[in-house]
Amino acid sequence: MKKQFNRMRQLANQTVGRAEKTEVLSDDLLQIERRMELVRLVLHNTHKRLVTCLQGQLGTDTEKRHKKLPLTSLSQAMQEGGGQLGDESLIGKMMDVCGEAESRLATELMQHEVNLERDILDPLNQLAEIEIPNILKQRKQLAKLVLDYDSAKTRYYQAAKSNNPTMAAKADSLKDEMDEALNKVEICKVHIVLDFYIPGRLLETQADYHRRSLAALEAAIPTIQIQQDSWMEKPAFGTALEEHLKRSNREIALPIEACVMMLLETGMKEEGLFRIAAGASKLKKLKAALDCSTSQLEEFYSDPHAVAGALKSYLRELPEPLMTFGLYDEWTQASNVSDPDKRLQALWVTCDGLPKSHKANLRYLVKFLARLAQDSDINKMTPSNIAIVLGPNLLWAKTEGTLAEMAAATSVHVVAIIEPIIQHADWFFPEGKTSVEFNVSGMFALPSHPPTPDPEPSLDRKRPGSLVGQDGDSHTPRKDRYLSRPNLSLSLPLTLPSRPKTLSRQESRGPAVSALYVVANESITVTETPTEDLPSPDFKAVP
Repeated sequence: MKKQFNRMRQLANQTVGRAEKTEVLSDDLLQIERRMELVRLVLHNTHKRLVTCLQGQLGTDTEKRHKKLPLTSLSQAMQEGGGQLGDESLIGKMMDVCGEAESRLATELMQHEVNLERDILDPLNQLAEIEIPNILKQRKQLAKLVLDYDSAKTRYYQAAKSNNPTMAAKADSLKDEMDEALNKVEICKVHIVLDFYIPGRLLETQADYHRRSLAALEAAIPTIQIQQDSWMEKPAFGTALEEHLKRSNREIALPIEACVMMLLETGMKEEGLFRIAAGASKLKKLKAALDCSTSQLEEFYSDPHAVAGALKSYLRELPEPLMTFGLYDEWTQASNVSDPDKRLQALWVTCDGLPKSHKANLRYLVKFLARLAQDSDINKMTPSNIAIVLGPNLLWAKTEGTLAEMAAATSVHVVAIIEPIIQHADWFFPEGKTSVEFNVSGMFALPSHPPTPDPEPSLDRKRPGSLVGQDGDSHTPRKDRYLSRPNLSLSLPLTLPSRPKTLSRQESRGPAVSALYVVANESITVTETPTEDLPSPDFKAVP
C-alpha cells in the first residue's frame, strides 16, 4: 500500500513538473514496441514454414526421427540392393557405397533437425506465442519499476538535503532502495531487448549442417571414383578415344569397327547412307548395346541407317574430334591452298602429324568410306556427299556455341579436307592398299560379298619418306628429312575437280602421271599409268 501511494504521489509530481521523470524506454525500444504485433506475426509465420521444412517428426526422439527420414529409407534400399547384386558387378558396388553415404547424410540431417528444433524453433515459438504477448505486461511492470526508482531517488535526495537527524539516518536505507529499484529496471530492459536476436541463429545452424554434409559427400566421392576407374567396362560414347582404346585394349574403337563391319555386310548398297536419319528408339538401343561392349548385334544388321547414325553419333560425341583440335588450324590452312597438288601435300603433312591412335582410326574409317564411295552409282554417296554429311563429325573448332553454329562455321573447310582424303585414300594411307582388314579384333563376321573394284583412279604415289633410295634402304617417314614441305610437281595435268562429281569408268582412264619428289638432296620420279594399260608404277632415281 505504501509503495502504491509513493507511485501515485511521484506520478502526480511528474505530471505537474515538480519531480524529475526517467524515460521508461529508449527511442529505439519505443519504436520496436510500436512494431510489436507485426514482429509477432512475422515470427509466427516463420516458425510455421520452418516446421514444414523438417523431414522428421517434430518432438520425437532422435532414434525414431532417424528411422522416419526419407534418406534413411533410401540408404537402406540402396544397401539392400547392393547386397543382392553382389560385389562382382559395378552397380552392386556403387549401390553399396552410395547407400553408406546416404546413411551418413541421414544422420547429419537428423542431428541438424534436432539442433534446429532446440535452438531455433522452440525459441521462435516462445517468442511469438509467449514472450511478445507478455511484452505489454512487462512494459507496464517496467513503468511501475521506473516510478519506484524515481520515487526512491526523490526521497533519497530529500533525505540527504534535510537537516533533520531522523531523515539523515534514513538516507542510507533510501539509497539502497533506489539502487535496488534501478537494478530491477535494467534487468527488465535487457530481457526485452535480447529476446529479439534469436532468429539470427538459423543461418549459422544451416551453414554448420551443410558443411558437415559436404564433408560426408567429399569423403564418399573418392571411393566412388576408385570403383569406377577400376571397372573395365565403361561406356564408349562420350569417352576420349585414347582412354577407350587403353581400357579396352583395342586398336580401333569398338563403335567404329562394329558399325563398319555391319555396314560392310548390309549397307554398302543402301541409298543415302549417313544422310537419312534413323529411328530414335533403334538408334538409342544400338548405342546402348555398343556402350556395353557387346558383339551380339545381329538385330541391327537389317537397319543400316541406324548403324550409320550410331557411327556419326559416336564421332560427334568424342570429347576431341578424330582429326583433333590441335591440328584444326593446320587442316584449315591446308584446305585453303589453291594449287590442287600442293593442297594434297599439305593435307598429307597434317594427316601425318595426327596422334597414333587418331591416325589409325581415321585410316580405318577413310578406307571404309572409300569403299563406300565405290558404289556411289547405287548408294548416291560420292566422296563429296560423304564429306558433307560426315565431315562435321570428324573435325570442328574448339569454340563455344551451338552444334548448328559450329557445323556451319566448319562445314565448308571440312568438305574441302575430307573429300580429297576419301578420293585418294590409298595415297594418304598406303598401308593395306591391296586388301584392307576391317575385322581387326576378330569379333565380327566377315562380309559375305567381295569388294567392288575401284572405279576411280588412285594416285599410286608413295609418301616421300617411304620411298626406296638409290642405296636400296627403306626409310621411315620423318618430317625432319624434308628440306621443306613435300613438293609435288606433275609433268602432265592431273584433273582434281574443284566441285564434287562422280566419275564413270570411262572418264576415270586418264593419261600417265609423272610426279617428282624432292627428299633431302635426292630427287625421285614416280610414274603412274592406268592399271588397265601398264604394270605397277615404276620408281627411278633422278640424278
